[in-house]
Amino acid sequence: MDPYKFVLLLTGVALLGAAWLPHLLKRSAMSFPVVYVLLGAALYVPDLPLPSPDPIQYSVIAERATELVVLVALLGAGIRIDTRFHWRRWHLTWRLLGIAMPITIIGAMWLGHEVMGYSLAAAALLGAVLAPTDPVLATDLQVDAPGEGGEDPVRFGLTSEAGLNDGLAFPFVWLAIGLATASAEGTAMDWAHWWSIDVAWRLLGGIAVGWAIGYGLMHLMFRTEREDALSRSSDGLTALAIILIVYGVAELVHVYGFLAVFVAAVVIRQFEREHEYHKTLNLFAEQCERLLMALLLIAFGGALAIGILGSLSWREWVVALTVVLIVRPLGGWLCLLGSNLEGRERLVIAVFGVRGIGSFYYLAFAINHAEFAERDSLWAVVSLVVLISVLLHGLTAKPIMRQLDWWRNLRRRRARARDIG
Repeated sequence: MDPYKFVLLLTGVALLGAAWLPHLLKRSAMSFPVVYVLLGAALYVPDLPLPSPDPIQYSVIAERATELVVLVALLGAGIRIDTRFHWRRWHLTWRLLGIAMPITIIGAMWLGHEVMGYSLAAAALLGAVLAPTDPVLATDLQVDAPGEGGEDPVRFGLTSEAGLNDGLAFPFVWLAIGLATASAEGTAMDWAHWWSIDVAWRLLGGIAVGWAIGYGLMHLMFRTEREDALSRSSDGLTALAIILIVYGVAELVHVYGFLAVFVAAVVIRQFEREHEYHKTLNLFAEQCERLLMALLLIAFGGALAIGILGSLSWREWVVALTVVLIVRPLGGWLCLLGSNLEGRERLVIAVFGVRGIGSFYYLAFAINHAEFAERDSLWAVVSLVVLISVLLHGLTAKPIMRQLDWWRNLRRRRARARDIG
């Protein structure tokens, strides 16, 4: 069997499923990611002519592939947010980023050091990798297409958090790389470089690049007087252009491209809120995201089938379950105390911190930039965390969100009845 032609067939099947499955599974508790992970595992159990899905052996390919799908997801997340940007309106986002995320980093880092016996560098990497929630695998928890309304606090909080924390995790990845490099060279960690470059410059620069280019592209798309303005073309390829331009400029000036892409998407959305072209951009980004996610999840299922979890011990299980079931929920619950959310809304936001493709990207990126003796163990525990998240969150997100929507509608009806009475 010709491997190339078999891969073409598989890609076609993945593309068809990416277009068809979300509609088929709309009423089912089963999620799109769960189906594709299971499909990937089933394809790699027999000896079929498929490329190796081993992210350890092909870490550069793993980095580039995951990088692309996260970028597309970040653009889509930014374009979909209807809530106007304001420091007070986005208070849930700041709580999640400023409290829940550091708690997750510290908690995972402590588990890596004390339970796994990792070096300080590897423990810091584990904390950084598992800190960001995922904009790729959490589509059932995110806001609807732009302009469709119904953007409740739970969906808004999870979407905006996922959009921003993919960039905000990067300083801690660089911290792990710096610690590993210093340890290998027998030198001290350069804290001044980390604070000035990896934290201040790259973060502020990412925001500035995203805002400036997003603002410029917004004018080009929506405020050009010519008849052939981009917003009148109904061409979704502009979404890909936004990603490549913003990310390319950001990376060339050594600032965080993930952060820049999300900021640019939010700027474009906020300045021209009512334009129909946002739906075109979102649809194209969503279609690209689904195809790329399908292929990556098949590869992830294949990696599970060939034994990426083969080195697991009870320690990895303890760490993975603790991160998913205790650390993130605890951090999310604490950060939302004092907010105006109902208890069940706080609980949903706290529990549904999905881990996914972003974690794979950061892990591959760090391993490609520094030597970590715990490399195999890191891939095993991160893969286990993502698998648990895919299964646990993937099978419960839709029914729980439906139940939450039903409860909100009931509360509104009762409030209207009281007002009338």
